[in-house]
Amino acid sequence: MKADNRKVVLIGTGMVGMSYAYAMLNQNACDELALIDINRERAMGEAMDLNHGLAFSGARMKIYAGDYKDCANADVVVICAGVAQKPDESRLALLQRNAEVFRSIVDPVTESGFNGIFLVATNPVDIMTRVTCALSGFNPRRVLGTGTALDTARLRYLLGEYFGVDPRNMHAYVMGEHGDSEFVPWSQAMIATKPVLELCEQSGSRYCGQELERISTQVREAAQKIIKAKNATYYGIGMAMVRITKAVLGDESSVLTVSAMLRGEYGQTGVFAGVPCIVGRNGVRRVLSLSLNEEEQDKFQASCDTLRQSYDGLKLGR
Repeated sequence: MKADNRKVVLIGTGMVGMSYAYAMLNQNACDELALIDINRERAMGEAMDLNHGLAFSGARMKIYAGDYKDCANADVVVICAGVAQKPDESRLALLQRNAEVFRSIVDPVTESGFNGIFLVATNPVDIMTRVTCALSGFNPRRVLGTGTALDTARLRYLLGEYFGVDPRNMHAYVMGEHGDSEFVPWSQAMIATKPVLELCEQSGSRYCGQELERISTQVREAAQKIIKAKNATYYGIGMAMVRITKAVLGDESSVLTVSAMLRGEYGQTGVFAGVPCIVGRNGVRRVLSLSLNEEEQDKFQASCDTLRQSYDGLKLGR
């Protein structure tokens, strides 16, 4: 990667993609941002709109509507393209339709000579990330999805409200599928270095495990609640994508719950799932293995089985 020009190519200029682009502009997260969409006129309009705000942002980004040849020297290619999720439609139901969309995207990206990092946001994100890896032939560590990064942010926000603590001081994760089978390993949740379960035990009736389960349910159902209210979710995931992008471009070695291929961690192999990872310039440097208890390990196994079964039914023809 070139340190003197942080270049990102965004594929898909829908609400998620443009929430990401807008957040990238406001955070001055890269030097060059190319927008690609099947509707080139839309990409051109979005680029114009963003450029007209440059004077107010403090950024010096070069923003333009591009095409696949612009991926050749990009550091990160971000994929947001795909068919939209309908109200009450599960993420897994999107799989077949989005797989065909990805075939038309990944091939021209790799043919351009792209040699950077793929970041996938399209749902069902864990499976679409695995599809991207399979179609591209890239090292799995250089293909990552947004995974449970947003779910983890939602969890920390709600825990912060419940305990009256800044969410940035809540250390808890959502793991597994970004979807119905995700779960919170409460044995690993902490306020600073204080285990949350221990705090609940010592608080009498002030804090209780039932409330923690209510919070985990709120996290799991948050997307559908937002979709029911406004048809789609985009601001939160857009900002989560920027956070991951900055970790890559800045070689931060930050711990983020992205969708990564497991190669023996948690007893799983060959499946992409949301897990805490060290993320830097070359993508996923390492998957962190948390000490899950038996119940949590079973939940993770079930989540990975769900993802594996869905992917195995997909015929990529490669």
